[in-house]
Amino acid sequence: MMTDRRLTVHRDGKPIYDIVLSGSFAELAEEVKKLDIGGRRICIVTDSTVAELYLETVSSILAGCCSTLISFVFPAGEEHKNLDTVRSLYRHLIVNRFDRKDMLAALGGGVVGDLCGYAAATYLRGISFIQIPTTLLSQVDSSIGGKTGVDFDSYKNMVGAFHMPSLVYTNVSTLKTLPPEQYSSGMGEIIKHGLIRDRDYYRWLYENREQIRQRDAGACLTMIGRSDEIKRQVVENDPTEQGERALLNFGHTLGHAIEKLAEFTIPHGHCVGLGLLAAAEISRRRGWIRGEDLMQLQTVLREYDMPVSVSGLKPASILAATKNDKKMDSGRIRFILLRSIGDAVIDRTVTEKEMEDALNTILM
Repeated sequence: MMTDRRLTVHRDGKPIYDIVLSGSFAELAEEVKKLDIGGRRICIVTDSTVAELYLETVSSILAGCCSTLISFVFPAGEEHKNLDTVRSLYRHLIVNRFDRKDMLAALGGGVVGDLCGYAAATYLRGISFIQIPTTLLSQVDSSIGGKTGVDFDSYKNMVGAFHMPSLVYTNVSTLKTLPPEQYSSGMGEIIKHGLIRDRDYYRWLYENREQIRQRDAGACLTMIGRSDEIKRQVVENDPTEQGERALLNFGHTLGHAIEKLAEFTIPHGHCVGLGLLAAAEISRRRGWIRGEDLMQLQTVLREYDMPVSVSGLKPASILAATKNDKKMDSGRIRFILLRSIGDAVIDRTVTEKEMEDALNTILM
């Protein structure tokens, strides 16, 4: 039987927002009313795909929580996660007289949440916003932790700000409407959580793969809840990514480079999965994990319909793309490796030769 769950994110020992996991939107109004927005305005920010599915339902719920409700819908797709879209949103808020006490609501996946959060962080030097994530990727990753941003030219999330939401409301039933590729993409971040922090959870993901692949509500609630717990713990310990939070970038240095060079035609989570394999290969070559561990990771990725190789890219191009990575530290990459399954470490000594050799194992 699926049960609703609540996690609270703290900063400096004080609660700053709740993550509410539910099987419907039934409790959304009650949660938003706790934020004391009754006499204020709310703008729902969403994309054209999500708007067709959930905007009417969520609008009817939030209309009773505020004095004025409006929406801003932009075209779906990573290519619209840019400053031009943010500029249009600013204009929409100005025309509708939004002030510092009003609120934005991000309804959608990672693109919507990142863009809405960045607009909230910068409009009038910062207004409140809530996250209502509708994709698996956003429910376990981008909606939690306050990292917001947009792409600049071909550089992913190069412009951004840390701005914590006032609430994250996750309705796992929205996963039923996700295309298979997007659902599979979300598993990249989930598998990463097990690899960096929880060996038993990583094993559970494999043992319960059939229920998870079928999007069983109970299995999804358990899975999302555990991933959210892992991310919450890391974010609480390091809210602005000065140290431990960098562990969440496992698989992302090479994964982001692959994503960029593929011109975002490969889903983010699939690129992360490829990055996980490359980073695990470096860990294996250093003698930290076993060959069997690497083979098991390949099996887990395949079970969730994720690629274990990519074609059409060259190691030199991928390495060049990492030079613009946000995780550079004094000219060196803060690379994340595995000392063992469930135990990740930040390493600044990974060489280009190690990365190139690892990339050659996933490039066709």
